Amino acid sequence: MATPSLRPLPSALLCVPRRHAVVGCSQGNILSSIRSKSTSAPLATRDSLPWSEYLTIRRAKRKWEIALTVPCVLAGLAGGAAYFGSMELDATKPIMGIDPLLFFGGATMGCMGAGYLVGPVIGSALWRATHRRTMALIEARDREFHQHIVRNRVDPTAQSATNPVPDFYGEKIGSLHQYRQWLRDQARYKRKSQWPEDQQ
Repeated sequence: MATPSLRPLPSALLCVPRRHAVVGCSQGNILSSIRSKSTSAPLATRDSLPWSEYLTIRRAKRKWEIALTVPCVLAGLAGGAAYFGSMELDATKPIMGIDPLLFFGGATMGCMGAGYLVGPVIGSALWRATHRRTMALIEARDREFHQHIVRNRVDPTAQSATNPVPDFYGEKIGSLHQYRQWLRDQARYKRKSQWPEDQQ
């Protein structure tokens, strides 16, 4: 009587029961899918920047600009005072028809004004140097944010010296809550300018 021939088992399952082999295979598939998702997640996040994160970054940028403005103003004051204070002063000879004390004082104030203008530029440059990797995403959001501001802000021709437009450029917006509040302020200002008799 002939005995049936036995086929050799695959080498991968020689020492592993069948149920463990199936479980091991399924776990391998799950791990591989998790790895693929983990590697593709950073690429997905780089495609766009969430608005909440963008506004947080924007608020941090404004803090950098303000932080650099103060020392630049003080440096302008110190530099102007040191330079013009070292010059010989003749009170009997006006400078461009202006008293020398007033002229040098005005020039020193001008140095402070120059520091006030240069400070935000330096702060913005330093901030950009620390965000080179995400600068493309930030600039893309900047363009979208500017479009939102232009589309939703009120007509500046309706403003006056006593009633200016609230935050015309949206510089104070640093969160979604502040953006919603900015929209409410713009709508309130628009109603007030159109129907001033109702705002009593």
